[in-house]
Amino acid sequence: MDKIKHYFSLVKFSHTIFALPFAMIGFALALKTNKPFELKVFVLVVLCMVFARSAAMAFNRYIDRHFDKLNPRTAVREIPAGTIHPKHALSFVIINSLLFIVSTYFINSICFYLSPVALFVVLFYSYTKRFTPLCHLVLGVGLALAPIGAYLAVTGVFNWLPLFFSFTVLFWVSGFDIMYALQDEDFDKENKLKSIPVLLGTKNALLFSRLLHICSIACVVAAGLYGQLHVLYWIGVAGFSGLIVFQHTLVKPTDLSKINLAFFTTNGIASVLFAVFTIVSLFI
Repeated sequence: MDKIKHYFSLVKFSHTIFALPFAMIGFALALKTNKPFELKVFVLVVLCMVFARSAAMAFNRYIDRHFDKLNPRTAVREIPAGTIHPKHALSFVIINSLLFIVSTYFINSICFYLSPVALFVVLFYSYTKRFTPLCHLVLGVGLALAPIGAYLAVTGVFNWLPLFFSFTVLFWVSGFDIMYALQDEDFDKENKLKSIPVLLGTKNALLFSRLLHICSIACVVAAGLYGQLHVLYWIGVAGFSGLIVFQHTLVKPTDLSKINLAFFTTNGIASVLFAVFTIVSLFI
C-alpha cells in the first residue's frame, strides 16, 4: 500500500485536476454534435489522460533526479529520497506509455495514429529546460492536447471550438508554471537550467505570466463568442478569470510565500469551476 502511495506521489496524481476538466469540456463539446454518449469511450478518454500524464510526470522525475537531489526543495521527492528506484520509475514510464497507446487503439484510428505524437510532446518537455526558457510553453502544449484529444476521441474530426479551449489551457498552464518556477530561479541559474524567471528575472517573469493569462482569458471569451454559448458559460468565464487575477495578487516579486496557494488551490478550483459551468451550459 505504501508503494502505491509513493507512485501516486511521484506523478502528483492530484494535479490531474488541472487538465482533466478541460478534457471533459472537449468530450461534452463532441456530444453536442449529436454523437451518442458511449461509456467505453468516456472511460478510455479518462484512462488516456491518466496514463499520459503519469508517464510524463514520472519521466520528468526520472530525467531530473540528479537535479532534484541537489535542490533542497525537491530532495524529498521519491527518487532522490530513495523510496522509488530510478529503474522502477523508468519501467513505470514505459508501462504507462504503452497503456496510453493501447487505450487510443480502442478509441478510434486517428487517436491511435496521433498517440505517438502526443506522447512525444508530453515526454519531450522534461528535456526542454536544458536548452530553452520556453519550456513552460512546451508543458502548456502537452496539457493543451486534452480538450482536442477528447473531442477527437468522440467525433474523429477536428473542430475550431475545442481548439479555443486547447489554447486556453496552453496559455493558462504556461503562465502558472512560470510562477511556480520562481521558487527555483537561483538554483536554475547555478545549474545552467533554462526558464523564464532565469531569463527575465522575477518581476518581468511575473509580467510575462500575466500576459499569458490575459491571452488565456481572451481564448475563453473567443470560445464563448464563436460558439454562441449560454449565459451560464459566461458565469464560468467570470469565475475562471477572477481566480486567475486573484492568483496574481497572491504572488509578488518581493513575496513568493503564497506560490503553492496560487498554483495548487486557485488553479484547481478555477479548472473545475469553469468546466462545470461550461458543460452545464452546453446542455441547457
